Amino acid sequence: QVQLVESGGGLVQAGGSLRLSCAASGSIFGINVMGWYRQAPGKQRELVATITRSGSTNYADAVKGRFTISRDNAKNTVYLQMNSLRPDDTAVYDCYAEMFWGTNYWGQGTQVTVSS
Repeated sequence: QVQLVESGGGLVQAGGSLRLSCAASGSIFGINVMGWYRQAPGKQRELVATITRSGSTNYADAVKGRFTISRDNAKNTVYLQMNSLRPDDTAVYDCYAEMFWGTNYWGQGTQVTVSS
């Protein structure tokens, strides 16, 4: 089992920045990929960014150049630095961890609201 605890969400004006954190505990030795999804009201959940244990990253087109995902394996924590935020970035952001054997775990979600 893996537990994921997110922090860092909140309310910010358009153009501002936020940094999300997701700390993993439990069977962390088996974590391969960590990342973030988001779901806005009335929309499907969408991938935001992922990072492998070795540091390879992947981003959704909508956030490329504005968001940066990073990972501290020693602290078992993944971060999402979000810059130049826009109102359409408003969503609940969910952290996830994918194990080497395919099982996924999810955090509780953190709300990000960007005002215009």
